[in-house]
Amino acid sequence: MLTKRDLILSTAAIAAGAAIARPSLLMAQNDRPRFFKAKDIAEQGFIYGLPIVMNYAVMYEYAVDRNSGQFKAPFNQIKNEARVFTYKDTAIITPNSDTPYSLLWMDLRAEPMVLSVPAVEKSRYYAVQLEDGNTYNYGYIGSRTTGNEPGDYMVVGPDWKGATPPGIKKVFRSSTQFSLAAYRTQLFDPADMPNVVKVQSGYQAQPLSSYLKQPAPAAAPAINFPKVDKEMVKTNFFEYLDFALQFAPAQENEKEIRAALARIGIGAGKPFSLKSLSLEDKAEILLGMKEGERKVDEAITNAGTSMNGWRVSSFFGDSAFFNGDWLKRAAGAKAGIYGNDAEEATYLLGKSDGENQPLDGAKHNYTLTFLAGQLPPVNAFWSATMYDGKTQLLIENPINRYLINSPMLPNLKKNTDGSLTLYIQNKSPGADKESNWLPAPKGKLRTARSIWLCDSIRRRPRRRRSCPSAKAHGRRPASSPRNSHPRPAVARCRIGTAYRSSQQGMASHETSPETGRCHSRSGGR
Repeated sequence: MLTKRDLILSTAAIAAGAAIARPSLLMAQNDRPRFFKAKDIAEQGFIYGLPIVMNYAVMYEYAVDRNSGQFKAPFNQIKNEARVFTYKDTAIITPNSDTPYSLLWMDLRAEPMVLSVPAVEKSRYYAVQLEDGNTYNYGYIGSRTTGNEPGDYMVVGPDWKGATPPGIKKVFRSSTQFSLAAYRTQLFDPADMPNVVKVQSGYQAQPLSSYLKQPAPAAAPAINFPKVDKEMVKTNFFEYLDFALQFAPAQENEKEIRAALARIGIGAGKPFSLKSLSLEDKAEILLGMKEGERKVDEAITNAGTSMNGWRVSSFFGDSAFFNGDWLKRAAGAKAGIYGNDAEEATYLLGKSDGENQPLDGAKHNYTLTFLAGQLPPVNAFWSATMYDGKTQLLIENPINRYLINSPMLPNLKKNTDGSLTLYIQNKSPGADKESNWLPAPKGKLRTARSIWLCDSIRRRPRRRRSCPSAKAHGRRPASSPRNSHPRPAVARCRIGTAYRSSQQGMASHETSPETGRCHSRSGGR
């Protein structure tokens, strides 16, 4: 199956798959930029287009190709999943496995869609995330934004003009003609699934004409969607971008990049084929893509703030949030496409342990401990999810557990002092600790902490503090210079660090109400 990682181009793979070069049509263009300028444009185009191409690949698997193995439903039909995602779900990287999904891909070309939600009990979190082909979160329906009352909401395309019908609570406008509505419904425990199914059965989607009980408008023209597979993405990245752009009218802040792409033969309605380029033209494109990929990876590594080994950043939002920052948008898509706004969920990505070494389930076992009374304060739930470090997908494991979250707390064992320790490792920590075991892959791993509807948002700069409880536990607190740079808007929720198990005993670690790193040493817990 195609995954996000398959979308990251390899120069060698592209060159190997390219056909014998033919004279390029671009050479005939009078305004063709010189070599290095063309390379720069290809680099910018890769960064700009990466989220758009990634979104197209997911849409194709979910709503177009019935034989993809990941197909959900045709356009404008909701697919309710009466289950959480597992390692078998491969179309989207870093998927949420806390809340069963309902997915709706909308074709807004002919007319708007009306989304109806039922009354949901106050104690149950739910959200409908609206994300367009530019990977902009252009609206939310649900607990945080519209409440848990029933209602009808209308989603319109970029060019729609018309009155809002009576009974519609709010209108949401997509910047592209195809859009995704991702429904998340909180699951409290396995026995709660029938209640989730009941909520899901109340999710309805229908064209505006059906909602108004009027004749439908003329159907939109049929589309020959280009097939997506691993090899075709490697060799035809800009062809996919070219195809997708025709359904995404250029916004004001896109006009410059689109004009630049047009100079090297890429743009809405402009046929582009890498195979048809001359060797020189091809080299320009490939070098630009490779440099663009490097910059995206670098942006992910350096984004946000490092807190106790976790990377906390805000990668997701609407068009105004990105404001033409294509590198931020690309980094967000590659880190985890379809992420939520910070107000909806805060994400903490862990790739290193308390000694700042890469997390590796083949080499080490890890623990993550919360002091008594210092679990993340949330209005919905918190979760720690395990992903494969290479594929960024959920991992197959003997107990079919992909995460540990707050609804599981009644079944988790606490330590004698009231603290809670999670065991992050490839093999079982033993029957007495297995309730707290988060299985890890045998190799590079990536942990993600998601905190849904955290109590507060911090936006002011502050000094990093050492762990206030470190002295009491006989541990040397870490020192840190004053951080004079404002931190991004992140949830003020307690976090911890994953530490390695030592040969003498389990390396213990306590969390802090603030964000200072606490040092650990071998103990005998």
